[in-house]
Amino acid sequence: MVVRAVKTFGVVFDDEPKSSYSSGETLSGQVLLELNEALKVKGLRAEARGCARVHWCESPAAAAPASARSYRDEVVYVHQRQSLWQPTAADGEECFVTLQPGKHEFPFRFQLPQEPLVTSFNGKYGSVQYWVTAIVDQPSVPSLSVKREFNVTGHIDVNAPALLSPISKNREKTVSCWFFTSGPISVNAKIERRGFCNGEAIPIYAEFENCSSRLIVPKAAIYQTQTYLVNEKTRTFKQMIANVRGNHIASGSTDSWNGKALKIPPVTPSILDCSVIRVEYSLAVYVHIPGAKRLMLELPLVIGTIPYNSFGSRTSSICSQFSMDLTWLQFALPEHPEAPPNYADIVSEEELARPIPYFTQPDNLECEFGGPIFAYIQEFRFQPPPLYSEIDPYPTTTDDMHSEVTFEI
Repeated sequence: MVVRAVKTFGVVFDDEPKSSYSSGETLSGQVLLELNEALKVKGLRAEARGCARVHWCESPAAAAPASARSYRDEVVYVHQRQSLWQPTAADGEECFVTLQPGKHEFPFRFQLPQEPLVTSFNGKYGSVQYWVTAIVDQPSVPSLSVKREFNVTGHIDVNAPALLSPISKNREKTVSCWFFTSGPISVNAKIERRGFCNGEAIPIYAEFENCSSRLIVPKAAIYQTQTYLVNEKTRTFKQMIANVRGNHIASGSTDSWNGKALKIPPVTPSILDCSVIRVEYSLAVYVHIPGAKRLMLELPLVIGTIPYNSFGSRTSSICSQFSMDLTWLQFALPEHPEAPPNYADIVSEEELARPIPYFTQPDNLECEFGGPIFAYIQEFRFQPPPLYSEIDPYPTTTDDMHSEVTFEI
């Protein structure tokens, strides 16, 4: 009867195009209820919840499946309730009203906690989920409910100093053939930083040396490691999410990667602040050796949400280097600098006695100066420059500046 009366029952968010929320944001929307016929209702409420859940089972190898031990845990991050509509009840009486056929909308609004929230995630043995549940309470029958999930992203800034430092590792392995030693194979790999975001390409710098008698193949891959924790028990699941390979390296040869790119596919950002679930990433650079175990080294990665700012990082690095380079000035400059020598003292007697060549000058210059111009040249020839002063002896007023501005059409 109740199912036949309800035509539509759902939750709609105001920001439907929005793909994800973060801590401190407002989540709002409406509960939509469309009825085919009249329905008795005691009240309607909405709940916002979010939690991390872990569950797996283990049994001893020789034991029966019935003796399997279950591991389960849960951490709650969001638990809020809101009454959307409640009829007024008389004293000691159960109150309900009848909703008429048609469409009914009940708005809701939740403020997510200001504390950092764990990113939404679905894994092998657990998940982090957030959802809004709408509940219609009815008299004498079970309540109606509908659930709508929403995603949450916990932000990680890859520009943090701990994620900008380069990481390098090297490893060597000696390959044997029957009872004879073939020779060592060495790998040296480096990445410029530890933090990256989805869609970025990781430049890989690596050196491979093959001193064995076998043909080897260098490869690289990004691994995701999921770790689930219940009390002191852990369960781990590891999977490859992207890989790249290089050219074959013959016996006695070397090869190098000078920034070989490995693009990060769309994956869940690293989860490092949850007590029951951890999601970590690593870059594995390894060598496939036919007939032997591969030689591998792993470099830790952090997949963040705030992209790398190369300009800001480079500027801060340059500024720090520049400030360090200026420290030599305190040793190079004297405490009391000496005055510069007089200009006339550094002019030799030969220059003073040297005659000034004569050039024919227009008569109007002599009339303007009131005498021979060469007398003025000789007078100011070896005079020192004027003393430095921060006060302009000939200031230009604002009126003079405006009067000197001319426009040509």
